[in-house]
Amino acid sequence: MAEQRASLGRTHERKAGTMDGGLMLLALLGLIGFVIFWASTAMPALENEEGWAVLTLILAIVGIVLIALGFYSLQPNEGAAVTLFGNYKGTDKKPGLRWVWFWYARKKISLRVRNLTSQTLKVNDKRGNPIEIGAVVVWRVADTAQALFDVDAYETFVNIQVETALREIASHFAYDHAEHEEPTLRADGDKVSALLRDKLQERIAVSGVEIDETKLSHLAYAPEIAGAMLRRQQAEAVLAARKTIVAGAVSMVENALTQLSERSIVHLDDERRAAMVSNLLVVLCGDRDAQPVVNAGSLYQ
Repeated sequence: MAEQRASLGRTHERKAGTMDGGLMLLALLGLIGFVIFWASTAMPALENEEGWAVLTLILAIVGIVLIALGFYSLQPNEGAAVTLFGNYKGTDKKPGLRWVWFWYARKKISLRVRNLTSQTLKVNDKRGNPIEIGAVVVWRVADTAQALFDVDAYETFVNIQVETALREIASHFAYDHAEHEEPTLRADGDKVSALLRDKLQERIAVSGVEIDETKLSHLAYAPEIAGAMLRRQQAEAVLAARKTIVAGAVSMVENALTQLSERSIVHLDDERRAAMVSNLLVVLCGDRDAQPVVNAGSLYQ
């Protein structure tokens, strides 16, 4: 019910009843020419201060003033909300010289695409780790009536909602290393950005603003834990490299033993096989270059 009442109370954009300023400019110039011509021909009557002549001149001058006060201009991707004594009458979006009666108020609003770079926020991710996050939002005004009359200062409203949505999204994802292959802020930037756009569009729908694109512009651990997290990442990288090295070394040792056996190059008993495996693994998995040792005697002596 609350959402229905809010929806009924919203203002919706509609077309304003304005006119082409070029036609009215021609009418103004024609009226000025008529006044000049009429004044020159009716000069005797004006000098005698005859009532009909003075009244005609006054009405012509008032008409010129009324027409002149109604001009305004619009640039491409710009609109003008027209109101009469506080009542919204419509929005004019046609660029060029426009005209409306001067007692109609006109409030211009830009319809161009805008970029908004949020401040770097310090928030907690899903695991409670403090992180720094920021975003770039591309937005534009889609409904001028809602932007001007349904929210107070729509630009400030968008800025605050961007910060709120960014905090909410950050709390739903871990920075990295999520459980059960869940998306993370660092590895799934596109998915996070798409969700941020949807959440933000939902929050600012009342303002008549449309979100075109969102992207994370800054993502890092907070300074107080950045050092510890860097050491953890380094340790995990070392473990991953060791795992790959060991897997490769085992494969190489297995291949060597298989070829030696198939080609009957040397016959190894279990003890010699174990010794060979140990030596090969030391050579392949060691951090330093192996130092060869020549055994001139027997393995059993």
